[in-house]
Amino acid sequence: MMTFDRNLIADIRDWLFAKALPFWADAGVDRAYGGFVEELEFSGADAGLPYKRVRVSCRQVYVFAHASLLGWTDGARLVDQGAAFLIDKAWQGEEAGFAHKLARDGSILDPTADLYEQAFALFAFAYAFKATGRSDYLQWAHKTLDYIETHLRDNDAGDGAGNGAGDGFWHNSNRSGHRLQNPHMHLAEASIAAFDATGDARFAGLAKDLASLFQRRLFNWNAGTLTEYFERDWTVAGGAEGRIVEPGHQLEWAWILQQMRSRFGVGEAETIRRLVRFAETCGLNPETGAVMNRVDIDGTPIDAGSRSWPNTERIKAALALYELDGEDPRGVVNAAAGLLFERYLSSAPGAIDLPAGAWIDAFDHKGQPLSTRIPASILYHFFLAFAEILRLEKADEKTPTDH
Repeated sequence: MMTFDRNLIADIRDWLFAKALPFWADAGVDRAYGGFVEELEFSGADAGLPYKRVRVSCRQVYVFAHASLLGWTDGARLVDQGAAFLIDKAWQGEEAGFAHKLARDGSILDPTADLYEQAFALFAFAYAFKATGRSDYLQWAHKTLDYIETHLRDNDAGDGAGNGAGDGFWHNSNRSGHRLQNPHMHLAEASIAAFDATGDARFAGLAKDLASLFQRRLFNWNAGTLTEYFERDWTVAGGAEGRIVEPGHQLEWAWILQQMRSRFGVGEAETIRRLVRFAETCGLNPETGAVMNRVDIDGTPIDAGSRSWPNTERIKAALALYELDGEDPRGVVNAAAGLLFERYLSSAPGAIDLPAGAWIDAFDHKGQPLSTRIPASILYHFFLAFAEILRLEKADEKTPTDH
């Protein structure tokens, strides 16, 4: 176990349990139509967006389920509310899966079944089952994976030489555009959560399958990088799109792969190290200290601004290296968490009066705020990163349950 700075631990506990969870349990709930709101104004009011992405509802279910597991007493009620919205409004049946986007009233705006949404639905129901013990949530986890396996798995025969023959999953039911690594990453994350909640070998098999896909198809061994866009046969996309690297995803995959190693013994340890090494070497803005949004495969910045979430993933990657190699994570954790509290979770001087428990999501390459609203989708990133610190810290005291 690891002993972190006591002030940092106190700040994390206070922000999570006294500020963020109560704030989002109030301002983030759509009491008119069910589920959760997409974005808030900096005043804390509903921004009134005319749509809801299904992934956001899934992420909020996860947050409240995980909070419940940590002793936050309001969690189970919000899990049930969010799960009911997903089941009643977003599910389109066994042949169509979960929709991509809904209107405010829950009617379907975009019926496309993205792998991204299905992955987060699996993630949400796995945590919902773990937190509540409700057997129907376990059934929904299996039902979600049934759809993924039946309708999104790539079962193409390929060219007879093993090229493009049934590797991974299609990123949406339309099979249009480039193939994407990102939804596979979140499906891998969901498979771990589902295994942890159930011990079911089905979810372990999915995790191992995705770890193999990462090693064989997604990771560029020569460059030590993970690119975002691929052709149908999993060759890297041509042109500028094929050179895009998101350091935040490198860090996120590093943590996921370490979770797989610790449970299933799969994946290459050196892959984890190289993912983190590239992100730490080429992915940090030297002027702001933040993880940049995008760089070229050679490390040249493409977008030197930074959203909040890549900095939460930096924390998780440092903790992954600690569990992998015993590398002391405290320097990186203190730097990344300090940046989050000082910049992203604080009011911008003279610009934004931020409610407690909210965030400024995006800053430019000079460290100036870009956001005009508070996206609900980001709570998942903050919560998981801070929960990982709490998991590994050495303190004996329990998480507060009386907020």
